[in-house]
Amino acid sequence: MNSIWLAIASLGIFFLGFRFYSAFIAKRIFKLDPNYKTPAHTYEDGRDYVPTNKWIVLGHHFTSVAGAAPIVGPAIAIYWGWLPAILWVALGTVFAAGVHDFGTIVLSLRNKGHSIGTLADRLIGKRAKILFLFIILILVLMINAVFAWVISNLFISFPASVLSIFIQIPLAIWIGYYTYKRQGNIIIPSILVLIVMYGTAVLASYVPALQIDLVNMFGGEDHTVMMGLNGVSMAFLVWIIILMVYVYIASVLPVWKLLQPRDFINAQQLILGLIILYLGLFVMAPMVTAPMTNVEATDVSWFPLLFITIACGAVSGFHGLVGSGTTSKQIDKEPDARFVGYLGAIGEGALAIITILAIGTYFSGGDGFAATYSSFSAAGSSGLNTFIQGAGQLATGVGIPAHVARTIIAVIVVSFAATTLDSSVRLMRYIIAELGVTYKIKPLTRVHVATSIAVILSALLVLGPKGPKGLGSGGYLLWPLFGTANQLLAGISFMLITIWLKRKGRPIIYTVLPMVFLLVMTLWGMAEQVIFQWSGYGGGEANLLLFSFGAIILGFACWILVESASIILKTKPEVEG
Repeated sequence: MNSIWLAIASLGIFFLGFRFYSAFIAKRIFKLDPNYKTPAHTYEDGRDYVPTNKWIVLGHHFTSVAGAAPIVGPAIAIYWGWLPAILWVALGTVFAAGVHDFGTIVLSLRNKGHSIGTLADRLIGKRAKILFLFIILILVLMINAVFAWVISNLFISFPASVLSIFIQIPLAIWIGYYTYKRQGNIIIPSILVLIVMYGTAVLASYVPALQIDLVNMFGGEDHTVMMGLNGVSMAFLVWIIILMVYVYIASVLPVWKLLQPRDFINAQQLILGLIILYLGLFVMAPMVTAPMTNVEATDVSWFPLLFITIACGAVSGFHGLVGSGTTSKQIDKEPDARFVGYLGAIGEGALAIITILAIGTYFSGGDGFAATYSSFSAAGSSGLNTFIQGAGQLATGVGIPAHVARTIIAVIVVSFAATTLDSSVRLMRYIIAELGVTYKIKPLTRVHVATSIAVILSALLVLGPKGPKGLGSGGYLLWPLFGTANQLLAGISFMLITIWLKRKGRPIIYTVLPMVFLLVMTLWGMAEQVIFQWSGYGGGEANLLLFSFGAIILGFACWILVESASIILKTKPEVEG
């Protein structure tokens, strides 16, 4: 099949979803009020609560939730064929992700900008709140480890991308000062930064001296550097340390100094990247050579794992953490929640679709796909790099040399992943502080103490476990649990939105249906993994790391769901003020 028709159909579904379905949800279900005073104004503090233009907030939200997950998930899930992957992304974005992301922002706006973890106290009870906060804490800890591993891996695989990433940081700080303190326009400076970044990436693609290749600096893969670490492991260690120092600084700075301007730049990167890839697709009109459904994929069933493997790009619980944790604190007017939340979800869906099509058209024939995607494990190991290769191939359709395009795509992916990483560390700081308040442990409520704990735990988790990738395997090993925990969080977030809507006397069917679907798929998939796979009970090798984290999350989640279901059944509508 020609890939153009798949792209047109998917983008058409997204357009209709935003134009009609999100407008219906905004007007009839969430009842957005342009005169409502948002938490950004009520609690403005110059650090976290900052009223911000909706385009800048969209940039922050979009790039914070995008990360590498809407690429990695679809890049793995195409193992089962392009048809189930595209259907889940298109329909999941419109009916699940858009409503979830939009809804968690609105829920937070109507509750003093509190995160969904904190809101569990008010909606379900204190015990559920504590359990939910611990689930979220484990999830963001995993996200920190996973994305630190992804970024380090990309720095090692694409050293020409590194300099561009480092150049972006001081330039973003300058833009933040120029925009916030001097009330300057952000558009022109951010475009200039993009030109500098991509100019550097292109130059580094041709000039090896500008490539920060730590593996070669340490003598190569086979050279033992120190403490038994070879060049690759030592490079991982150095990059992880640098990333942890960076996220510490980024997560304690006021949002206007780095987070907002860098995210706005990254949003432009994503838009530009999507334009290049979709334009390349329409110019080249490549045929999809990957199978529509892969009959050879017999080692792992697509049902229910497809709906767990593709999280970001269809629906993701982490989006609710960002939406209620940082985005809601920057919303200027309540109707902006639809623009930021639902449109951000559509952007993720568009990225997931082009990921599927880039890989689906990359191979010259079915044999090439079968060799790369020989098993589910092989799909997990090669998916991200295959996307970068496939995206580079599409970019040649607009005249960009393939090796330059691969460097630029790597810059974009690393930028997203870094945005997710420091937003996640900031969220972890909020959660630790909230636990400090709950348990009356005053030191935990201090910014630098909470941030230090978040950074140290993240570093230990990514560096500590031994695995097939050597030092830094923690993120790689935790990836299978990320999907299930993430989708479980989305299901619980839908439940909180549902309880709130029922108390307001509003229709709940639009949140109940995706909630039930997600919870059934996720609990099914998680139970199979925890009980039969990671425990060793099913005959395979036990995985203590995944089993421990998975069992805790599964137990806490079941407890929350029992209490929540009881509350939904007993809740009577309040009189709206």
